Amino acid sequence: MKIHFIGIGGIGVSAIAQYYLAKGREISGSDLASSEITKLLKKKGIKIIIGQKAKNITKDIDLVIYSPAIQPDNPELKQAKKFGIKCLSYPEALGELTKKHFTIAVSGTHGKSTTTAMLALILIKAGLNPTVIVGTKLKEFNNSNFRMGESRYLVIEACEHEESFLNYWPKIIVISNIEKDHLDYYKNLNNVMKAFSKFIGHLPKKGVLIVNKDDENIQNLIINNQLSVINYQLSNSKDTEKLKKFLKVPGEYNIYNALAALAEARVLKVPDKVSYQALSKFRGTWRRFEIKKAIISNHLSFIISDYAHHPTEIKAALSGAKDKFPNSKIWCVFQPHQYQRTFYLFNDFTKAFDDADEIILTKIYDVAGRGDDKIAKKVSGKKLAKAIEKRGKKVHYIDDFKKIPQFLRKKVKSNDVVLIMGAGDIYKIISNFELSTVD
Repeated sequence: MKIHFIGIGGIGVSAIAQYYLAKGREISGSDLASSEITKLLKKKGIKIIIGQKAKNITKDIDLVIYSPAIQPDNPELKQAKKFGIKCLSYPEALGELTKKHFTIAVSGTHGKSTTTAMLALILIKAGLNPTVIVGTKLKEFNNSNFRMGESRYLVIEACEHEESFLNYWPKIIVISNIEKDHLDYYKNLNNVMKAFSKFIGHLPKKGVLIVNKDDENIQNLIINNQLSVINYQLSNSKDTEKLKKFLKVPGEYNIYNALAALAEARVLKVPDKVSYQALSKFRGTWRRFEIKKAIISNHLSFIISDYAHHPTEIKAALSGAKDKFPNSKIWCVFQPHQYQRTFYLFNDFTKAFDDADEIILTKIYDVAGRGDDKIAKKVSGKKLAKAIEKRGKKVHYIDDFKKIPQFLRKKVKSNDVVLIMGAGDIYKIISNFELSTVD
């Protein structure tokens, strides 16, 4: 069977490609640009094509799977449909897999990737040998976002973007938190809540719902729910105190992630001893509070790379940095992600940087296919910088993020911490510095 992937460099699409490669299918894929992910896939034996043209689609292809970012006028997608080839979006393709496995879906506005990773490592330690699809790279998976297991268990990250998780049919759902996000699609929190309610409805009668009891929106959602609901909570928990002692990844939000993973493991009858052993060895994931020592203009400093792109995530990452480095100056480098998110959550963003000592902002990262010209004219990285400055913060706006390393070399001193955040390509500036691993 021949399967072609359009947008194969995407974090989700690339995982499905690896799944079918492990199943012995003949895989090819295209993307607009080469990346770490496409290079990894090429090493694994997948035919990678840079550039998307109709000629990449041949009549002998049996199935086309495409990224949600791919537009209807994409030449490869149009050609596939012209040839009558079956076409599935990434969420649709993943949805088909969830029906074939005992699926555990990790959802929520924040914390999905880390919780999915934590649970995966627990289940591997317990010998349950799960297949895992996660929205980040794990060192334990040889810097991949995918692991092929040999059991019936499938652990996935279930994103709410454009209700994509409504394609999935899990036996266990965890919801870490619910907040306003993706408002270009949902418009308001009420619609976000409705989507999560529909997702809960995908559980079978004997399904299990695991939720954060400290999240008010979740509790309002499940008041009238008849399913088996398991709550986890930060306060008044013996587990919380244990996790604080040995969890290597900092921040209160990681305690929440670990509590969720622990609750899921208990549903699957994994002994607590095994879960705690796995969690104690967890060192984090790619771009989730990833700490490196760095030499910046002969000064020994620290760089933290983080995927945070929502106000709540920014606050959590900065709070974690202050907890981890209480005596250091905290520099925050942030690349806003999407015009719509920046516009709809503008006031929340202005309040998100209070724990930073100095802030560097750059222009908004525009996501292909999700732009809105009217909104783009109303908001900018520069406007956000000025609004944050009005709160009394020291803010530097640098339009071209490639100039940020040079700025940091002039300003950063020994033991300063540089927290680089955003879901776009801001992480690329890290390669400008000499790095080493933190023990």
